Amino acid sequence: MRWDDLFSDLGAQWDAEKRRELDGEVADRTRRERALVGLHERLAAALGARVALTVHAVGPLSGRVLEVGDGWLLLATEARGPALVPFPAVTGVAGPSLRVDGASSGRRFGLGYALRGLSRDRATVLVTDLDGVVLSGTIDAVGRDVLELSEHAPDLARRAENVTGRRLVPFSAVVLVRPA
Repeated sequence: MRWDDLFSDLGAQWDAEKRRELDGEVADRTRRERALVGLHERLAAALGARVALTVHAVGPLSGRVLEVGDGWLLLATEARGPALVPFPAVTGVAGPSLRVDGASSGRRFGLGYALRGLSRDRATVLVTDLDGVVLSGTIDAVGRDVLELSEHAPDLARRAENVTGRRLVPFSAVVLVRPA
């Protein structure tokens, strides 16, 4: 009888060790998979959902996620309409579960492409920079890492007589772009 107890005990120890190994492997795989998921994928999974952002030099900004691109998101805010926010300006995100389900991928084009769309549209925009300075004008051109803004009052059309200056704004200094 003692041998039966001994082999039963050894079998239980074996099963427990295998279970610990499997649990460790699952935890390790989960950590590896999470390491591959970035802000883009998490926000793409939140398309249509409300989120609360903290944006450098702007502060809290909340709304519904309309679009997510490579390095940017478009947020529908209630107070001031859509806001284009580059990822480097985001210092925090809160909202619904920002877990990735694998179904959403968002847009793959970058900030420059989105800004070129605004430039083609000749929309008057408000550009907030890292220092919190809000520039008003029309994006005339978009380079690899910089936009060229013709500054004018938000309520005036971009005409030569209304332009008060021209400014280059590096993408790295842009924290928010809104319609005027």
